[in-house]
Amino acid sequence: MSTQASRPGSIRDAVTAARSLFATGASKPLAWRLDRLKAMNQMLLDHRDDFSSALAADLGKHPAEAWLTEIGFLTAEISHTAKHLKRWLAPQRVEVPPALQPAKAHTVLEPLGVVLVIAPWNYPIQLLLAPVIGALAAGNTVVAKPSEMAPACSAALARWVPEYLSGAVTVVEGGVPETTELLAERFDHIFYTGNGRVGRIVMEAAARHLTPVTLELGGKSPVYIDDTVDMKAAAARIAWGKFMNAGQTCVAPDYVLGTPGALARLARELGKAILAQHGDDPAHSPAYGRMATDAAFARVAGMLEQDLRHGEGSRLVSGGRHEAATRYIEPTVLHVGSGAALMKEEIFGPVLPLVTVESAQDAINFINVRDKPLSLYVFSSDTGVRAAFTQRTSSGALNFGVPVAHLSVPGLPFGGVGASGMGNYHGQHSVHTFSHRKPVLDKPLSPDTLALVYPPSGALKRQVITRLVAPAKRRLRAR
Repeated sequence: MSTQASRPGSIRDAVTAARSLFATGASKPLAWRLDRLKAMNQMLLDHRDDFSSALAADLGKHPAEAWLTEIGFLTAEISHTAKHLKRWLAPQRVEVPPALQPAKAHTVLEPLGVVLVIAPWNYPIQLLLAPVIGALAAGNTVVAKPSEMAPACSAALARWVPEYLSGAVTVVEGGVPETTELLAERFDHIFYTGNGRVGRIVMEAAARHLTPVTLELGGKSPVYIDDTVDMKAAAARIAWGKFMNAGQTCVAPDYVLGTPGALARLARELGKAILAQHGDDPAHSPAYGRMATDAAFARVAGMLEQDLRHGEGSRLVSGGRHEAATRYIEPTVLHVGSGAALMKEEIFGPVLPLVTVESAQDAINFINVRDKPLSLYVFSSDTGVRAAFTQRTSSGALNFGVPVAHLSVPGLPFGGVGASGMGNYHGQHSVHTFSHRKPVLDKPLSPDTLALVYPPSGALKRQVITRLVAPAKRRLRAR
């Protein structure tokens, strides 16, 4: 059931109930896991309009975007997981070395136990339920904490999840006090999506119980573009990825690197792409969202104003208008220097800086002296440039020719590296994240070939150990 965390002991009771159910073994059979996935899918379909309305209330999302990036995204993830889950869970045979023969070895995936999922506000339905899909598929029970900064979505989840997933998933609503109380409890895995500051708090709390964590964070995901590509098509894709959800996407293009000529061409095409996708006044476009909170609006608008008024080399290309009363920021493109306010932290809003570099290698150097990004997007038809970015940069993901879309490929792991996060999920990778791969070795008692290594060790046994069990030298054959 949904837990009203303000009641004394209610959060501890919720965790205890989840652990008690797991202890019965009820969540381990494949049938239970598939039934829970089917129930979640039915919930999303039955109450699609409720969830869409909540997303519109919290973020101004159009129903089509709500389906593409949240509700439909989840039903596709459920379908893929249910289709392949039996095969994913099958034991995996492992080769046994000759010294231990006769014997058999394999690995099995076993659920970890009780999983805590803490979701952010920018994709409040998807980023709560996507990890829950993996946790349930792996045979765990879940305590799920929606974001209080998306109150309509939190309320919708608290209303419908208990009806369809009672016992398997417990929803705890609330803010910082409730999250703090949750983190004081012992879990078997904590999955957090959000920013690095809170990620450190989560890790510190998890360390007290030696609880493993998955941190899906963010950072500044760069784009590199050169003159070898169709600039009109590239601009349309960059504008789509950047201004979706009003720029409040962890893998949205954060800034673009390119030579002066490439950026000049891109700037012209970006204005046309924004016009085509959102009209000449995006404030009245039903497909364009709003900043989620007053604080989010003030932060992004403040950086934009600072750079437009005082930024060295800053020059507006398009957009720039904003309105605090409605938390509206127009899709904005501008040239900035590397020291601009907009370049100091993840923007997480509908403002796209263009930063001049002299070459692809200059862009690689620019990226490599900063935190490793969650995603890196390269628009180039030059095979040498593509190879250079593949080999000389590190990022959570690397896309050529398209931003954001890698999230929709079920077989690809999604996650960060370094400051952009740790661990990954989606599809089979989710099942692995929420499971322990347990090794199993079965060696008959007869014949007891291990007698060859039991003490005492005479000359014959030493020879056997040296030559067969633990060779002092192995000749490595070149392949």
